[in-house]
Parts: sequence; C-alpha cells; structure tokens
Amino acid sequence: MRVPRRPRLLIPVGIAIVAVVIVLYIFAGFYTDYLWYDSVGFSSVFSTMLITQILLFVVGAALMVGIVGGNMALAFRVRPMFGPGMFGNAQGADRYRLAIDPHRKIIFLIGMAVLALFAGSSTSGQWKTWIEFANATPVGKVDAEFGIDLSFFMFTFPFLRMVLNFLFIAVVLSAIAAALVHYLYGGFRIQTPGGVHASRGARAHLSVLLGVFVLLKAVAYWLDRFGLVFSDRGKVFGASFTDVNAVLPAKTILAFIALICAALFFAGVVRSGGMLPGVALGLLVLSAVLIGGVYPALVEQFQVKPNQQAKERDYIDRNIKATRAAYGVDNATVTQYGAETEAKPEVLQRESSQIPGLRLLDPTVLSPTYQQLQQIRGYYQFPEQLDIDRYKNPATGKIQDTVVAVREMGAPPSAQSNWINDHLVYTHGFGFVAAPGSAVDGSGVPSFNEKDIPPTQALGKYEPRIYFGENSPDYSIVGGPQGSNPVELDYPEQSTSGQKNNTYAGNGGVPIGGIFTRFLYALKYGETNLLLNSSINADSKIMYIRKPIERIQAVAPFLTLDRDPYPAIVDGRIKWIVDAYTTSDAYPYSEPHSLESLTTDVTSSLQPGVPQVPRDNINYIRNSVKATVDAYDGTVTLYAWDDTDPVLKTWQKAFGTIVKPASDISPELREHLRYPADLFKAQREILTQYHVTNPDSFFGGQDFWKVPEDPATKKSKQPPYYVTMKMPGVAQEKFSLTTTFVPNNRQNMAAFMAVDATADAKNAKLEILQLPSTTTIQGPPQAQNTFLTDPTVSAQLNILRGSGGATDVIFGNLLTLPFGGGLLYVEPVYIQPKDEAAGRFPTLQKVLVLYGQRVGFGDDLETALKQVFGESGTTQPTDQNEGQTQPTQNEQAETPTQQATVATALGKAQKAYEDAQAALAANPPNWQAYGTAQAALKAALDELAAAQGAAANPSPSPSPSPTPAASGSATPTPTPTPSTPPQAP
Repeated sequence: MRVPRRPRLLIPVGIAIVAVVIVLYIFAGFYTDYLWYDSVGFSSVFSTMLITQILLFVVGAALMVGIVGGNMALAFRVRPMFGPGMFGNAQGADRYRLAIDPHRKIIFLIGMAVLALFAGSSTSGQWKTWIEFANATPVGKVDAEFGIDLSFFMFTFPFLRMVLNFLFIAVVLSAIAAALVHYLYGGFRIQTPGGVHASRGARAHLSVLLGVFVLLKAVAYWLDRFGLVFSDRGKVFGASFTDVNAVLPAKTILAFIALICAALFFAGVVRSGGMLPGVALGLLVLSAVLIGGVYPALVEQFQVKPNQQAKERDYIDRNIKATRAAYGVDNATVTQYGAETEAKPEVLQRESSQIPGLRLLDPTVLSPTYQQLQQIRGYYQFPEQLDIDRYKNPATGKIQDTVVAVREMGAPPSAQSNWINDHLVYTHGFGFVAAPGSAVDGSGVPSFNEKDIPPTQALGKYEPRIYFGENSPDYSIVGGPQGSNPVELDYPEQSTSGQKNNTYAGNGGVPIGGIFTRFLYALKYGETNLLLNSSINADSKIMYIRKPIERIQAVAPFLTLDRDPYPAIVDGRIKWIVDAYTTSDAYPYSEPHSLESLTTDVTSSLQPGVPQVPRDNINYIRNSVKATVDAYDGTVTLYAWDDTDPVLKTWQKAFGTIVKPASDISPELREHLRYPADLFKAQREILTQYHVTNPDSFFGGQDFWKVPEDPATKKSKQPPYYVTMKMPGVAQEKFSLTTTFVPNNRQNMAAFMAVDATADAKNAKLEILQLPSTTTIQGPPQAQNTFLTDPTVSAQLNILRGSGGATDVIFGNLLTLPFGGGLLYVEPVYIQPKDEAAGRFPTLQKVLVLYGQRVGFGDDLETALKQVFGESGTTQPTDQNEGQTQPTQNEQAETPTQQATVATALGKAQKAYEDAQAALAANPPNWQAYGTAQAALKAALDELAAAQGAAANPSPSPSPSPTPAASGSATPTPTPTPSTPPQAP
C-alpha cells in the first residue's frame, strides 16, 4: 500500500522543525552568554574561549575525518576489480556488500559526521592545554634529571601527549575502517582451508598503517622518558632509582627498536609475505616485555629493595625540594619551642595585656544568633558560616577581629511564592552586620557595631543593597524608567504598607527591554512570563550568575577559587573578596594531592550550598589572584597578587589585560585582604610530612605529623583560625592564620604554625614552632578532655545543661596561642535551648582557659585568666609536695551545715534556671520574666560559690593549702549566666 503524499511530506517538515528548534535553543544559549560577558566587561574572554574552541573543533574534526576517511577512500580505491562472490565461502561479505553498497555514500557521510562530532568535541575540550602550550612562560628553574626548564613539563609535555594520543586513535580507527572496507570489497578473503588471503593493495595499505602506528610508538617511548619525572614507582613521587637507572635507558632502547620495527612494516609494502611484519611484531612485543618490564623489575627487586634508603636518598631529596617549592612552603621557618608549663611573672606581665582582646566569637557557631537577632524579617537569611575580618572599633578606635555577614535575600514566604514575587519583587538583600570578636553584652549575645535596617553605618557609609551574593535568587528582573512605580522590595519599615520599595539604578545585569532579547531569555529559562509580563519594560535588566564564585569562575576559567568568599565594606560598597589560585598537576617531582582532600575540614562540611569548582589532583598552587565582586552591580575585578607566577603569566598572554596589577588595589581594599584559608589548609597538609627536609629522616617517617581532629565537633580536621596574636620574639601582635599539629600516632602537641594573614604574597612566611619530640604538652583533643574531666568545670557545665538536659552546651573554636614561653588554650562555651520552638540561638556564657595543667572557667576571658595566673598576673603558688596527689576542692571535708548551704544554693540555681527556660519557651518569649530569673540564677550561683569557698577553706591553717593545679583547675569560680535579658528580636 502506498503512503499518501501528505503524510510523506510531514516527515521532512517535522525534521526541519525539530532542527530549527534545536538550532534556536543553541543560538539562545550562545547569544545570552555573549550578552552576559559583555555586561560584565569580559567579552574578550568569551570570544577568546569561543574562537579557540571552534578552531580546535574544526582542526580536530578535519584531521580525524581526513585521516580515517582518507584511509577508507584509499581502501575502496585499491579494491580488487572483482567482487567477493567470485570466491568460495565469501557469501557473508557478499551479502554485506550488496546491502551497503547502494547506500555507501550516505553511510560514509553520516559516519564521518559522527566521527567529526566526537573528535572535534574531544579536541575543543582540550582548549586549556592548547592555550598553555601556545603561551608557555619559562619558569626559570630546571628539573634535576634532564636539565630542562620546568615550563616544558608544565605546558609543553601535556600538549605533546594530547597530540600523540589523538594520532594513535586516528591510526587505530583508520586501520579498523580500512580493514572493514577491504573485507567488504574483496581485499581480504577468508577461505577454508587456506585461512586469510589479502590482495597486494590491502596488504600494502595495512602494512603502512601498522608501520605508522609503530613509528608513533617510537615517539611515545622517547617522550615517556621525560614523563618519568611524574613516576610513582619509588618511595616518593618522581623519577626513582629504578626509573633513572633502568626505565630511562630501557625507554631509549625501545624507541630505537620501534624505529627498526616500523621500517620492517614499511618494507612489507614492497615485499610480499608476512615474514617481515611478523618479525617486527614479535621483536616489538618481546623487547617491550623483557627490556621495558622484566629488566626494571629485576633492578627494583634485587638492587633497590635491599638498599632502598641508600638508593632512593637522592630522589627523595629531589621530591622534598620540588614539593616544598611547588606548594610555596619552602620559605617556612622552623623554630624549636620549649613550651613551658609554668610562666615567669615578668613574662606574664609583659604578655597578658594582649590576651583580653582575643577573639572569642566563633563564626561557625553564631549564624543562628545573627539570624535571630538581625534577620529582621523571615525572608532574609545569613550564611551557615560567618566570616572573620578586621575593622576599627568605633568605640575604641582600634583595629580588631570582627565577625561579619551580609543580610541576603532568602525566599518569599511560602504563601506568597509565585513567579512575580520570586523574580521581580524579592530581588536583593539589605545591609551589613558586624560584631567585634571579643565583646558580648550582658546576655552573651554579640555587641553589634553594624546592624539593623536601615543600617547604622557605624563602619562607614556604604551602599547596603545586596544584588549579588552567595544566596541570591537564580535570576531577577530589575530596573525601570525614572519616576515609575517601584516594584522591588527594598526593606521593611513602619508604614501602612509595611515596606519600602525600590527600583534598581545600578549598572549590573543584562538589558532585557527588547522583544527579541526577552524571547531568547524565555527560551533559556523556559519561562513565558519573560515575554508576557507587563512589568518588564524597556529599562529592565535581568541578573543571573549572581554568586561570587560563579561569576569569577565564568570570567576567569583558568583559576581555581577558594571556597570561602567573604564580604567587606570597601570604598562605599559591599564587595565580596575571593582568593583565586593558579594550579598545575605537572610540576616535576612534586607530590600530587587532591585539592578537595587537602582543603576539607569542619568548616568545609558546613557549606553544602557553596558551588564547588573542579577539584582534581594538583601538585602546584599559588595564590596568584585576588578577586572582588561588587554586591550592588556585580562588577568583577581581578588583581595579580603574585605577578611572578609563570602560570598566571601564561594565561595573561592569552587573555590580555583582564587581570589588573596589584598596584591598582585601593588602600581600603588592601586592609581587608588576608592570607587565604584553602591555601593554608593545603600547605599545612603538605607540611605534616615535608617539614622534614633530611632524606633519611623522611624515609623513616618517624617525625611525621597530622592535623588533629576538631575537639568541639569530632567530625573532621580542626580548621585553621583567623585570630590576632603575637608570635614569640615579636613585639607587635598581628592578624594571623593559625593551626596545630600532633604526631601521627599520638595526641600531644607536636607543633604550632602561623602566618601573618595581612602580608603581601611575596612576603608571607609560614612560621612553625616545633616542640621537642619528648614533650607531653597537651594537643587540642587532650586539652578538650582536660576541660571536660575537670571536676569544677564538669559540675558547672551540668548546671548550664539544666534539668533533664534542656539546654545544649556548645563548645566554640579551641584557640591555641604561644604565651609566656608555653601554649595557652582558650575556648568559648555557648548555651542554646534544645526546644526549637523557643526561637533558640547560642549565647556566649563561659570561657575556658588552659595553661600547663591549670584550668580557668569564668564569665569572661579576663576572669578565666585570673583563675589560671592569679590576680596580679602571676601564677598560683604550688604545693611544696608537688607531684603528690592532692584532694580537689570538691573533695574537701564539709560540715553538715556547709553541705546544707550548698544544697540550698543548688536548688535555688536549678529553680531559677527552669524559670528562665519557661520564660523563653513562652510564645512570645517573656523577656521580663527571663531577666528576673537570670538575676535570681546569678544570686544563687554567687551563694553557691561562697558556700564552696567556705568548704574549701574552713579556717586558717599553718599547713600548706592544697594546690589548685592538682585538680586541673584554678580557684573555683561561680558560673553566672546573663544577668540582663537579651533584647527581643
């Protein structure tokens, strides 16, 4: 039955419509990308990437099609003049030929199109490798084995391997395709008996292809010699003794043997028979097994393993030097530090004045507190982890550590969620929030010095609107003509409408007023409202790609970005500051690691919403760029922080002047730049082993370290901490980034490391205080255990937890500081109601301090320090019988009257605590009752402290009093909680 003409016409029409739709979607994607790059001033990046990828696609596709298609055409041309059906037992090939031959042209074209698509896509995906090769910059250092500049290995070698792999694939596909054509058209005949018979043309053709393959193998052997600097055969990464003394000469010999074998395959063109190709194939396989495999294995087994330390010494030394240079830790200074446990009075008097201003607020704990006290409205939100920066305290005029965040737009209330509200009304956040890191009010909440809506602007006047941030909506439509009715929610206010609206007047976003542009964006987002909504006018703009990391990654795809952008008030704007790195996985002899594993700790796991950039293996990293994103207009600015970096120079050659010189950094912005956390994490992981620079000691590994587990959460590695502190022998305290190390198999302290976090890239120096290997100074996990097992601390923590554990006790960041010739531990303690309905949030209630074996537990840092060091700044006197077990305060004999007094005070404290929790649980919370209960609690705790003091010192006695250090705690201290209620949110 014949198909009617109309349905037959519908098929090509349908195909044409589908093709048009696909092309239109592709065009919409390309064109809107161009509009975005043009709007941020980086259209040159878009054009460079696009042109490079198109050219590589065309070259790759043309070469692959030319090589494979040309060989198929050659096989067809040299086919025998007779068909396969003329020979016995060739019916299979005959059937295939008869089925394919009428359609061979269309099959050939479709096959070549598919091949071109895959080959071109694969080649264009290697555009970064091509750009680095084409713009390679000398490093200025040579490798230890070949004496070649390191740029060959970092930029040229990867490209040569890429080209070689491409040619291998092309030759293999050509051989397979040519063999199929020869089979279909009689070049190969399979006969029984007799086996396979080949025509002269087929034999010559395949001999040439096999010869080319072996010739490429010879080139690969020669190139593999240089790849030995990336070998992982030996004790460490890089060429080992076996690689240099066995594999290297073996690769050279195999390259010459492959040349000989290639010549034998080429000789098969003029000489019939399979002897020469057979000899060549056998020689190639045998030499590869014996010379390339057996010989190096024998050297490794019988020369290296019995004497591995001596044989590998020079190569371990190469690895140590290269790894330290590649990760930027070769300038780290190691100082032996005795870590005293009893400080001298004059040292305490000199250093104790710096400690009371220490940052106590923990940015990983306080997000709920900021949320409850500064959210203002439910549609605003703060990040799960806050940031640390430095600002001048308006009250004191001093620069101090400050916990900062911006109030970003979250989402409309669920009942009001619709397309208009989601994309036209709730468009931006509002305001900057900051609190000094060492100050809280009477209720334990941060003493905000920048807060509220409209903002107080105590840190200077600035544009408070946040259109670009870590939690900005996917896309928003903003802007409009002057004088038009504003649509965007700006901020809540006390008025009849309850809010103030705004119309965006900045330069950010892509103009979307034209109907054609709106149509393309409607295709991009699959949203017809972009075409139909009447609020979108000729002056409207669309904002997308709004997260700082995503914007920077788009305009600088050659950079790897730090996962912790932080906001700062700079030159009247809120700007996101992001540290950017240039990385490589091709630095000779340097130990490779996954950047993801190097930089993951407790703080990393708290940020599931942060976009993750590619985190593959690296063995070279530099903080070469500082980037900023303007929170109001989205402007991206890149600054060359390390202009000596060869990788950055290479990319600058390709992309021109998109990276500005460091001299363009404004003084105000420079004040907020800091040493990047991810780089520091990577460097400390490297230094767990590579602080050892002696090859013999490195081989033994007895002095290797590890980063301790975070004692507060016990979930992952302890994060590094930004804190203002003073290193031994330095007169001035500095804003620093610090971390600790413990031995591999123990938890006592091995070393303390810090870096001046304000220093320029060229001047930043890692400073390590290494403790004697015989020391028993407590590491962070042990210090936390000492806190928890101290009788006085344990008893007072139980009071804080309340009846039935109604309150959570949260331990903040455990800071470690060099102090008085030893190490001082400081840890804030927060409480938070367990009942989520109470609008709960953590409040700072106590501070723990440990020096040597002395524990302090006070309302504030100064009180805790006095418990440890005494009122006059000196340590408490120790018992003459030091070393003997002494009774603790809780073990002193008590009279029945004293016991009754203690019990009564405990009862009053418990009752007051329960009253406070009940006041908090009320809806809304009863803040007046809460304040009354807190005052009663403080009075009860004071009474308890007095009773405990009387029990510990019943009467004067000529005999020595028990040493406070015996119990691990200094003078017992009451545990007051806030005496004044916090302000209602």
